[in-house]
Amino acid sequence: MAMAGIVLAGGASRRMGRDKATLVVRGQTLVERVVATVGTRCAPVFVVAAPGQGLPELSAQILRDEVRGVGPLLATARGLRAAAASGLEWAFVCAVDMPHLTVRIIDELAAAAFSSAADAVLPWDGRDHYLAGVYRTALAVRADELVAAGERSMRALVDAGDTQRIVMEQRRELTNVNTPQDLD
Repeated sequence: MAMAGIVLAGGASRRMGRDKATLVVRGQTLVERVVATVGTRCAPVFVVAAPGQGLPELSAQILRDEVRGVGPLLATARGLRAAAASGLEWAFVCAVDMPHLTVRIIDELAAAAFSSAADAVLPWDGRDHYLAGVYRTALAVRADELVAAGERSMRALVDAGDTQRIVMEQRRELTNVNTPQDLD
């Protein structure tokens, strides 16, 4: 079954002091690494970037947030709308700051999603990983409604629908980088 990929590139991180997407790790920017991984299982791949955010050449369609700094829910809605317009029912949504992401996680979540009636399928290892999940593209409408009501968090979207959580041990693939030390 086909699935779109949505990579949320964001902008500058307060904790990192710079744009995570263009942070170079082992000779590649984070956005290049994540797009390459997601692109092996998902097509098309959309990168949702902040207004004016500079990105390297990518094998993905770049979508721009209308407003800077309003959180991942607005960016997810934009990506889900684009995936739905491409005729796809499902999209893998992830953050750009996951340098260890593997196709294994995408495959596990997709298998669960394709056999589920849930709206979203998330990994759970003691906490939800909202930005490493598979979402129905129809959730774009609900995400837009939540944003219009002032919501900014992915939790609001997940709590408003039927979500399946896949219990797994803590994995390096789900680690997001928030400090330079997290890159080790």
